[in-house]
Amino acid sequence: MNINLLTFDTIDSTNTEALKQARLGAEEGVCIVARQQTAGRGRHGRTWVSEPDAGLYFSIVLRPKIETQYLPLVTLMTGVAVHDTLAEFGVAADIKWVNDLHVDGKKISGILAETTDTPKGLAVIVGIGINLRSSNFPPEIADTATSMQEQRPMSVPPAVAGGSSHPTNPSELAEALTKYITYFYDILQTDTGATEIIDEWRKRSTYFSGKSVRVVLENESLEGVTDGLEPNGALRVKLNDGSVTIVQAGDVEQLRAT
Repeated sequence: MNINLLTFDTIDSTNTEALKQARLGAEEGVCIVARQQTAGRGRHGRTWVSEPDAGLYFSIVLRPKIETQYLPLVTLMTGVAVHDTLAEFGVAADIKWVNDLHVDGKKISGILAETTDTPKGLAVIVGIGINLRSSNFPPEIADTATSMQEQRPMSVPPAVAGGSSHPTNPSELAEALTKYITYFYDILQTDTGATEIIDEWRKRSTYFSGKSVRVVLENESLEGVTDGLEPNGALRVKLNDGSVTIVQAGDVEQLRAT
């Protein structure tokens, strides 16, 4: 996959622009990167706060050659890539199923995957937001979000962490991110790619099994303990009565011990 970065000072949404580029025939590997988004969004139409230079706002066009049933693994693959990108800069994150990365229970990154039909076939647009600094978090997320500026440990050499008091340069972060996306995306498209990506995700997430969670679905919520992933990346949750529910989509919250 050839990476082609298209950068903007300000844009409504990197995902919206990437969707447009894909429909116009953009090749796989086109990436939209912006210093600021005026209409950044997350899952379920939620707003992604996108102040100037406060985060990495990034979307990539993918055209995966995998069976449709395995398309959800693109999000898991991206989570693995973001995890390793953060690790390269000295931040140890946990992947929360299905599309967030947390540090000490606070969100540092989110992923939004969207599909679209194009003249060249199906395209998957993967949007990634990574918080670089926390100084302008609005009050409603200040207690539940964190940033690389907050999390980089003093023990990490400045050459690795970019210094202990200054946010990482977004261009450096984008370069590392595209490296890891390319690596794990190539794995996903091999004959054993689905199994390998799930195993890589397992190694990086405490949510794989044994975590007490509440799953909020469209019309109900369930409580139980995570019990691994299905071959397509769906989450298995063992309920209190011993039955197992397969969660294809929903919001997962960790239950704290009382």
